Amino acid sequence: MKKKILVTGGCGYIGSHTVIDLIDEGFEVFSIDNYVNSSPQTLDQIEAVTGVRIKNYEVDLRDKTALWEALTEEGEIDGLIHFAALKAVGESVDKPLLYYDNNINGLLNILEAQQEFNIPHHIFSSSCSVYGNADDLPVTEATPIKNAESPYARTKQISEDIIRDFSIPHDEFNFILLRYFNPAGAHESGLIGESPINPPANLIPVITETAYGLRDKMTVFGDDYDTRDGSCVRDYIHIMDLASAHTLSLKYLLDGKATEPVEIFNVGTGNGVTVLEAIHAFEKETGRSLNYNIGPRRPGDVIEIYANNDKAEKLLGWKPNRNIRTIMKTAWDWEIKRRES
Repeated sequence: MKKKILVTGGCGYIGSHTVIDLIDEGFEVFSIDNYVNSSPQTLDQIEAVTGVRIKNYEVDLRDKTALWEALTEEGEIDGLIHFAALKAVGESVDKPLLYYDNNINGLLNILEAQQEFNIPHHIFSSSCSVYGNADDLPVTEATPIKNAESPYARTKQISEDIIRDFSIPHDEFNFILLRYFNPAGAHESGLIGESPINPPANLIPVITETAYGLRDKMTVFGDDYDTRDGSCVRDYIHIMDLASAHTLSLKYLLDGKATEPVEIFNVGTGNGVTVLEAIHAFEKETGRSLNYNIGPRRPGDVIEIYANNDKAEKLLGWKPNRNIRTIMKTAWDWEIKRRES
């Protein structure tokens, strides 16, 4: 029998691509997503890629009664991947209470549900933002956690601590915390990609929207940082490479390979790319010029971060297969397709 996996936020950007990878790898999947920053159309896109129609429960994880009803209906569940959270750094600075309420209380209910419904394996969507402005690069899983640069990042730090505390009296459960870097790009089929309901704050969709003419221009937030060209440095990872890391993590737990109740893995390419380098990579790959200006620094932004991914390669057998050029090509192909369909 196929293993049944719950994906919270399964209609979101990372969640939907992970659902596709899980289906491709033979898992049965269902989703819980309240469409706060996604769309029911994503279910059609997943089906177009995989040929499988997954079920989604339109439930806010903070609604415990509705969550319990959904999980009761599904019966035995072999594992869960928890994505559902708000994730815009800038918005979190403006609306910190919203982020604490949604991200923390949603996790608390998921953990209680994990206990109530005896779901043995949990992959948690964490973030490289937990490191803050690290003293040494690239960051490893042992890099000291610095002060969070935004309420969003702090919710991820707090969530990791909550999971560790929960795991102590509940050693029947296994957890993997995936600290991933900057997801970007789209599925190579061109049938699904990033399509947020709210205006995107992530660099790559801002680039493609600008190139398509949906924005008059884009802003580079700061060119006076101590980096190669003065702009912030990020580790951009293709969405399908990131999706694969979740599936491999799940298999790692299902195969009984975990040596600790809570294990942490960085999921990034190991290559830092500046904002200006990303813009130039897009222009080179697509032949389109971008209209951008240099603006002031943005509150909450980390200056520079990229990954050491040796642990994920050694234990999970995970390795990124796509580069910044593939990210730009697939993101642009998807932007064109979704605007013209």
